[in-house]
Amino acid sequence: MPKTSDEQKEARREQILAAAQRVFGEHGYEGATVALLERESGLSRGAIFNYFANKDELFLCLAERDAERFGRLWLDTGFTGLLRAILAEDPAWLSVYFEASRRLRTDETYRKRFEARAPEVDRQLEARLEELRACGELRDDVPLETLGRFMGIVADGLALRTAAGFATEDADDLLRLVDEAIRPPARSRTRARRSA
Repeated sequence: MPKTSDEQKEARREQILAAAQRVFGEHGYEGATVALLERESGLSRGAIFNYFANKDELFLCLAERDAERFGRLWLDTGFTGLLRAILAEDPAWLSVYFEASRRLRTDETYRKRFEARAPEVDRQLEARLEELRACGELRDDVPLETLGRFMGIVADGLALRTAAGFATEDADDLLRLVDEAIRPPARSRTRARRSA
């Protein structure tokens, strides 16, 4: 029997992940059954679970990819770029995260795995925030950890509104307000630039 190449394995894995994301988006976290995964991917249960141990593994792998993708967007385009990407995200897929929040609240092991999705990107984001604060681009009247938590709350809130289907025709104004909330007053930015 011929061996499957690494490229074929990766292609199969991607096929399963794409199908899983569609099933989660359409049927929700709880409603994503093995039968639906089989039908959407065109693969057998054995083929699917040869690559992923269970449905949780599938979801956590997708969540890890999103954490990496959104973290890279933040690094490459700034916080406003990240928020714009959230506004453009598929509401059905975003809603799966909120459905999975019950598990995050009640299952400590699951929560730890979810929180450890993209450690390298998290470190890079932390360094970027420190760098932005050092050049006077972020307010310094609250601890950096608090500012990061605030930014996370804003991103989560925007994701929740997007997932719920609320209109955001005033997105530009909202993003301007967020930007103003995380930046120091203009006078402080000028002083920090001069001293840097």
